[in-house]
Amino acid sequence: MSQPRPSLVRMPEWQALLDHQSSIAQVHMRDLFAQDEQRFERFFIEAAGISLDYSKNRITAETMELLIKLAQSCQLPQRIDAMFRGEAVNRSENRPALHTALRNLSDRPVHVDGVDIMPEVRDTLARMEQFVWRVRSTQWRGFSNRPFTDVVSIGIGGSFLGPKLVSAALKPYWHGHLNCHYVANIDGSHITEVLRHINPETTLFLIQSKSFKTQETLENTRVARDWFLHNGGSHESIAKHFVAVTANTDAAVEFGISADNIFPMWDWVGGRYSLWSAIGLPTALTIGMDNFRALLSGAHAMDKHFHSAPLEHNLPVVLALLGIWYGNFWGADAHAILPYDHYLRGLPAHIQQVDMESNGKCVTQQGARVDYQTGQIIWGGAGANGQHAYHQLLHQGTRLSPADFIIPLHSHNPVAHHHAILFANCLSQAQALMQGKTADEARAELEAQGLSPAEAERLTPHKVIPGNKPSNTLLFDRATPRTVGALIALYEHKTYAQGVIWAVDSFDQWGVELGKQLGNEILDQLLGKAVPSPTHPGPADSSTEGLIRLFRQRNNNYSG
Repeated sequence: MSQPRPSLVRMPEWQALLDHQSSIAQVHMRDLFAQDEQRFERFFIEAAGISLDYSKNRITAETMELLIKLAQSCQLPQRIDAMFRGEAVNRSENRPALHTALRNLSDRPVHVDGVDIMPEVRDTLARMEQFVWRVRSTQWRGFSNRPFTDVVSIGIGGSFLGPKLVSAALKPYWHGHLNCHYVANIDGSHITEVLRHINPETTLFLIQSKSFKTQETLENTRVARDWFLHNGGSHESIAKHFVAVTANTDAAVEFGISADNIFPMWDWVGGRYSLWSAIGLPTALTIGMDNFRALLSGAHAMDKHFHSAPLEHNLPVVLALLGIWYGNFWGADAHAILPYDHYLRGLPAHIQQVDMESNGKCVTQQGARVDYQTGQIIWGGAGANGQHAYHQLLHQGTRLSPADFIIPLHSHNPVAHHHAILFANCLSQAQALMQGKTADEARAELEAQGLSPAEAERLTPHKVIPGNKPSNTLLFDRATPRTVGALIALYEHKTYAQGVIWAVDSFDQWGVELGKQLGNEILDQLLGKAVPSPTHPGPADSSTEGLIRLFRQRNNNYSG
């Protein structure tokens, strides 16, 4: 393990960036474009089918040079290589993070504790292929010998958001007779609504839980199993209708799932990086294994680029450094993901988990308290809908939130002029954020509309758009399996690169664990199974105690 590095804020490269930010703080991007006719070409890179225009940022060539120097001082190239080599980059749990091995389509071995894990990865892909073929070809049928029409995937977090995103993103590639549903929320309304519209004879349940201990997933699975048993299914026929993906095979078997119907997960894959594994089975069932392998190939192409490209031409690294630039030197605490593609509408939610669960940390990997901002608030939604909602804040609000505009050059559904209009909206929003509207421009526009000088003057402050708001534009030909794979891998690697620079562990999530622990203790008291005592004190604050008491009173001392 390398020696602890100096505090980030005391690095000379950090200080150089602080000085540089002060020197360009009053420079407007309008002027930067006016001064450099080649600005677009200068800040445009491509890899793995993804193009990135990052010219609409508050940067100069010097900015990027200084950011690259910071990355080099933080040993980013070495840490990238360490991840791909299987080092324990998840240091708090002493584990590697090898989601890249799941889509390693080369002959390169990947070792964990001296053992090449690639044979097991390939064996699992082969098992997935056989399973998907049997279901899609109707060789695998339900207890009444009818083919499956519906797949219900039960999971939460990475077992839910990633596969759900990809399934929706690749809807044009769905197999005709299989409908895919996702259940995550412990709110009983979620699974109730799904079960209401499916037939137990023709439904296949996929239970997605790495630990097979996740409360939300287990409770929803129990509801699904009881519903199945009360609507014609038998304990013997559970084997035909329930499949699990887990690292805890014993718990899944104890639950009633046949060992033959269990696909593996591994400690070296975090949940939010698991859609490339058998966690992706619902996606594979709907789009087919050929398309699932194409998804892996796109991610693999981005992996190779991230591992080998120079930092200044490296898409994930450039995006990561721009995020550092705004988050640590301009005070931006949020970043918007704006996909102008209906099928990619789930992307912001998935990137929220990938980014915020990974880098929402307040100590370094060595356990020292950080003295700088880490992580970002990731938010966003589908364009152009957001233009009629939250884009107002982007344009005239007081908060700085850089944005990623994401759009294909071609639509899967070329209706009339819809895609040209969508594309125009995307480009105009990015242009307006950069360019803005000055007071003189606003005043002249109002007077041209026939307003009196006095009325124009009154309205002018309301029409001024500051501009100088940064954004990136990510383009690709069409949302194909390969492109979607590359796009998701791009954001995974961006997140890791930022974690390296911030010196945090991007692959643990201890804050999530505390909530689970306290939730179980509170649940026991809600159910009347535990009473605070010296050895089991229960909630320590009067607020939580009062709310527990209120719940039990209003539910007649609820006991389940």
